[in-house]
Amino acid sequence: MDLVPALEEPLRQPLKSVLGPATAKVMAEHLGLLTVGDLLHHYPRRYEERGQLTHLADLPMDEHVTVVAQVADARLHSFASAKAPRGKGQRLEVTITDGSGRLQLVFFGAGVHKPHKELLPGTRAMFAGKVSVFNRRLQLAHPAYELLRGDPEESVETWAGALIPIYPATAKLESWKIGKAIQTVLPTAQEAVDPLPDTLREGRGLVPLPEALLKIHRPHTKADIEDARSRLKWDEAFVLQVALARRRHTDAQLPAVPRKPAPDGLLTAFDARLPFTLTDGQQRVSREIFDDLATDHPMHRLLQGEVGSGKTMVALRAMLAVVDAGGQAAMLAPTEVLAQQHHRSIVEMMGELAEGGMLGGAEQATKVVLLTGSMGAAARRHALLDLTTGEAGIVIGTHALIEDKVQFHDLGLVVVDEQHRFGVEQRDALRGKGKQPPHLLVMTATPIPRTVAMTVFGDLETSVLDQLPSGRSPIASHVVPAADKPHFLSRAWERVREEVENGHQAYVVCPRIGDEEDDPKKSAKKKSPEDEAEKRPPLAVLDVADQLTKGPLQGLRVEVLHGRMHPDDKDAVMRRFAAGETHVLVATTVIEVGVNVPNATAMVIMDADRFGVSQLHQLRGRVGRGSAPGLCLLVTEMPEASPARQRLGAVAATLDGFELSRIDLEQRREGDVLGQAQSGARTSLKVLAVIEDEEIIAEAREEATAVVAQDPELTHLPALRTALDALLDEEREQYLEKG
Repeated sequence: MDLVPALEEPLRQPLKSVLGPATAKVMAEHLGLLTVGDLLHHYPRRYEERGQLTHLADLPMDEHVTVVAQVADARLHSFASAKAPRGKGQRLEVTITDGSGRLQLVFFGAGVHKPHKELLPGTRAMFAGKVSVFNRRLQLAHPAYELLRGDPEESVETWAGALIPIYPATAKLESWKIGKAIQTVLPTAQEAVDPLPDTLREGRGLVPLPEALLKIHRPHTKADIEDARSRLKWDEAFVLQVALARRRHTDAQLPAVPRKPAPDGLLTAFDARLPFTLTDGQQRVSREIFDDLATDHPMHRLLQGEVGSGKTMVALRAMLAVVDAGGQAAMLAPTEVLAQQHHRSIVEMMGELAEGGMLGGAEQATKVVLLTGSMGAAARRHALLDLTTGEAGIVIGTHALIEDKVQFHDLGLVVVDEQHRFGVEQRDALRGKGKQPPHLLVMTATPIPRTVAMTVFGDLETSVLDQLPSGRSPIASHVVPAADKPHFLSRAWERVREEVENGHQAYVVCPRIGDEEDDPKKSAKKKSPEDEAEKRPPLAVLDVADQLTKGPLQGLRVEVLHGRMHPDDKDAVMRRFAAGETHVLVATTVIEVGVNVPNATAMVIMDADRFGVSQLHQLRGRVGRGSAPGLCLLVTEMPEASPARQRLGAVAATLDGFELSRIDLEQRREGDVLGQAQSGARTSLKVLAVIEDEEIIAEAREEATAVVAQDPELTHLPALRTALDALLDEEREQYLEKG
C-alpha cells in the first residue's frame, strides 16, 4: 500500500530511476509493479535454505519455476543441423539433482560456453526457466542461473541470510534479480506508515509494518518469516474489511420505504395455493428478509443456498410482500434463457394471482411482465407502459431492465440472480430507478465458504438455505475415464437410453458450440500424438449431437441448445424439452443455472475436466429435481494421476456444495476465486489465504466494524485512510466488484 512519498516514488522516471530503466519497464509491464511501495509489497512466494534443495519431483508443467539444486554431471555433445551441417552444432546437457529427483538442463549453440565453464559437478546454483517435456523427461531449456557461492563481488548482504527468498517471477525477470532490486529499495521500508491503529497492533502483539517488511524480505530465521506474515495478513484483512464496513455503514444511512405485507393480501393468497409446506430453512430465511423489508433503510442481503434448495420460492415470497405493500419488484437474471425460465415458472406458481387486470384474474392479483433485449418493439412498449403505470407488480428481465428508458412506478425490491455475473455498477443503476433506494436481495447458487462471503460479499448480510425441499432425489455421480476405459463411455450412452425408455429425459453438456471458425495458422502445425490428446479442442455441441443421433442415441429425439441461437429458438427448444417432447438436450453451460425440468434424470458432461468444480456442481443440480433419482456422468480423457481427475473425483464423491467450494478454493489460486473481488485493488490479497486464515478475517471484520462505527470518516486514523485510498481509488470504494 503506497503510503508515503518515499514509497510512492515511481520505479521508472525520466531523470533518475530507482532501478535501471530496463528492469523498471519489465516490472511495470509483467508484474504490475510501478512504485517503491509496490515492490516492497511483492513478497517472496517461498524460501529456500542454503543447505537444502527444492523438490524437483513436484515441478509443475509449463510453469516458470525457480529451483535450487546441485549439478550432478555436465556433458557437451556435437551434432549436425541445418545451421551447422558439418557436425559443428553444440549442445550442453547438464543434470541437476536435489535427492528427490533429477532434472535435465539444455543449452545450445554459442550459449554453451559460459555454463560449460561454470556448471561443474558439485556446483550449487539457482536455476530459473519454463518446465517442458522432451523425450518424456522434464527439462529446462536455456535456463537463467545464479551460482550460490558468495563471491567477493556479490554484496555480502544478498547471500548472508541462510534463507533465500524466491519471488513470483516472469521469464523476463528472474527471482534473484527481483531480490536484488528489493534489496536496493529495502531501506525505504523504514518510512512505511502503519495503517493499523496502535491499540489493535499492540493488543494482538503484531510487529510494526517497517519491521514486517524487513523480515519478510530478509529473514534470518523462520520465526522472522512467521512474524512478518502474521502482521501482513492482518493488514490485508483489516484494510479490506474497513472498506466493506464503510460501505455497509453508508448503505445503512440511506432512507428506504418500509414494506410490510398486507395481512390478507397477495402473499397470504399465494401461500394458501401452495401444494406443499415450506422447509424450516425457507421459513427462517423468509422471516429474516421480511424483518429487513420492514425497516426504513435498504435491505442488503445475500441469499445463498445449495442447488435446488428453493431460493426462487423465497425470493418470490419477498417480491409478493413488496407488491402487497404497494411497491414493485424487479428480478434481474444473467441470461435471456434464465429470465424466460423464471418468468414461466413464477407465472405457473402464481396461477390466477399473476393475471392482474385480466378476466379470470384473482382479486389480489398483479401482473408479471418479462423484459429482455430481444423482445419485439410492440411487446416491449407494452411491458414498459405496465411498469410506468404500476399495473405490473413484478418484472423479470436481463440487463435490459437497467436501460435509461425503463421507468418504474414505485420500485421497492431488486432481486439479483447469480450475483457473480452482475457488477455493483449495474446494481446501483437499477437502485437509482426507485424514488428512494429499493431493498436488495442477491441470490447465488454457488455455495460460498463463510470467509469468502465475508471477503467478497462483505457489504451484504448473509442468509443460508442448506436444506433441500422434500421430494428431491439423491444424485449419483461417477467419473467415466473415456481414454483408459472406452467401454465405460459406451455404457454411459446405454444408461441414457435406459432413462429415456423409463419415460425420463437427459442432458449432454459440452464446453463448446462448434460453429467457430478454425484458425488455419493453428491447425497448420504438426503435433505429436501426446500433444494431440492434451491440446485437442474441447468437444462441441453440434459435433456431439450429430455423432449421437447417428450413433449410440439413434432413434431418440435429440435437440441442441447454445448461447448463439436466436432467443425465440432457444425458448422453443426449452419449451419442447420441458414438455417432454425432446428426449435428450445437447447443450453448452446455458443450462447451468435455474433451468428446472423435473423429468430430466440423467446428465452426461463431456470433457468434464474443462469445467470448474462449482460449475460442475451447478450443472449436476439440473437433474434429480423430481421424485426419480438423478445420475451425473463426468466424462474425461485425463490420465488417472492428473490433478484434473482428482478434481472430478472430489465432485463425484460429495453433493455438499460448501465442501466443494472449499476444495475449489484450495485448488485454484486465491486470486482466481476473488477475481475482481476488489476492483481497484491491484495489490489486494498476497499473503492472506481466504480458507486458512478464517479466524483473522472474522476478527478483522469485527475490529473494522467497531472502528468504522466510532469514526466513519477515519478522521483520527490518517494512515488507515491512506492505505484505504491505495486499495481503492476514491470513486471505486462504492464499487467493490463482486468477482
